[in-house]
Amino acid sequence: MDNKKVGVGFGVLIQRDEKILLGRRHDDPDKADSVFRAANVWTMPGGKLDYGEDFITGAKREVKEETGLDIADEDLEVICINEDMNEHAHFITIGLVAKKFSGEPQVLEPDEIVEWDFFDINDLPKNIYFPSEKVLKNYKAGKFYIPKKLTTKD
Repeated sequence: MDNKKVGVGFGVLIQRDEKILLGRRHDDPDKADSVFRAANVWTMPGGKLDYGEDFITGAKREVKEETGLDIADEDLEVICINEDMNEHAHFITIGLVAKKFSGEPQVLEPDEIVEWDFFDINDLPKNIYFPSEKVLKNYKAGKFYIPKKLTTKD
């Protein structure tokens, strides 16, 4: 039996008007820092939950580390739970939304994320990181959880 474990992470949908913030991961999977080995894809800010953290604290920490944006506790809302798995990793992803924040996005971890940009929520890039794509799908459908058997891409 192998030592693979399930992890917990989150993706934060940062919304300004009808646009959302996405960052493009480095094209080298070793630098893109993704347990799913995903490179050159667009992703929401997010990351792994640290031991002892609650969802809100972890999401705020990751957003600040990756983008420099500040989000108040009351401006983050848990919107969905997803199961994400491939041959490299298995994660439970908590999706959150923030419609209020301060600052402008900056590339603070250039070895992982090479650029940040806002995209129209109805006109997104084609190559979206699959956990972020699921959070977006749930958000647009107004669903908290979409079972794996109902998803079209995993």
